[in-house]
Amino acid sequence: MIATVSDKPALTVHLCAPRGFCAGVDRAIQIVELALEKYGSPVYVRHEIVHNKFVVDSLKDKGAIFVEELEEIPSDDQDRPVIFSAHGVPKSVPEDARARNMFFLDATCPLVSKVHKEAQIHERRDREILLIGHTGHPEVIGTMGQLAEGTVTLIETEDDARNFIPKTDRQLAFITQTTLSVDDTAGIVEVLRQRFPDIVAPHKEDICYATTNRQEAVKAVAPLVEAMIVVGAPNSSNSQRLREVAERSGCRVSSLIQRASEINWSDFDKITTLGLTAGASAPETLVEEIIEAFRQRFDVTVELVRTANETISFNLPRELREYPSPTPTAAE
Repeated sequence: MIATVSDKPALTVHLCAPRGFCAGVDRAIQIVELALEKYGSPVYVRHEIVHNKFVVDSLKDKGAIFVEELEEIPSDDQDRPVIFSAHGVPKSVPEDARARNMFFLDATCPLVSKVHKEAQIHERRDREILLIGHTGHPEVIGTMGQLAEGTVTLIETEDDARNFIPKTDRQLAFITQTTLSVDDTAGIVEVLRQRFPDIVAPHKEDICYATTNRQEAVKAVAPLVEAMIVVGAPNSSNSQRLREVAERSGCRVSSLIQRASEINWSDFDKITTLGLTAGASAPETLVEEIIEAFRQRFDVTVELVRTANETISFNLPRELREYPSPTPTAAE
């Protein structure tokens, strides 16, 4: 048998690990799937359960209906289960659901719930609260909505931290969105600590383990490659941060894409090394789809770059625990 040499250019794909689904996202998707199994369709979901169109569309196909507000649910369907997304919701939302006699399941990531509880503790201890995060993100809306309007001040940038003027002479405390850039947040926190040495920090880091781990993996891979692809949605905060981390770490091309069909091949036609990761709400099947797209054009060798092992899992709501959980699609 005569060996043949590929006429495709060689490409080494440095595959980040960890990548893709985190425990909070996996739990949220399981909640929708198990609710459909137990209660039948339709099951309503307030806001995208996670920020990924592929995931949302697959759940729609199974019978989930997505709404932005509870009043969008038809009156003759208000006895159907309603699920709150992984990003968390303002306290007014479950109150509204109770007032409408709705049955609801809360898929808020437990690490987001931890930030909610921190905000409530700071309020009980009569502290002025700052939230480091991004305006308009559902997680930020949910966290600020745990307390009365005007109670929490949002800080987005180091300039915000420099220009912030306390409203009172009470002790300051800060909390953070869970999906921020670790480095950006550290800079903001440093400014706040320089200005307010007695500011109270979270007992344990608010930026979640999955966000941190995925950013560290990108930092390890970025210096090794000519380009980086982050699989994720444009409205996914943690995916956007991964793209930014790759860019800051020296990648000439750093692209955020949802599917292989979005690849701009002119950005990759002359590369020999590629970094590949996925945001915490992107399923592994989309990573595999992109590798396969590159195999059509390149002679691909995949090298795994692991920087951490993840073994964390979260309990399901009590109402669903007797049901067998779907097998999660774990990233290597």
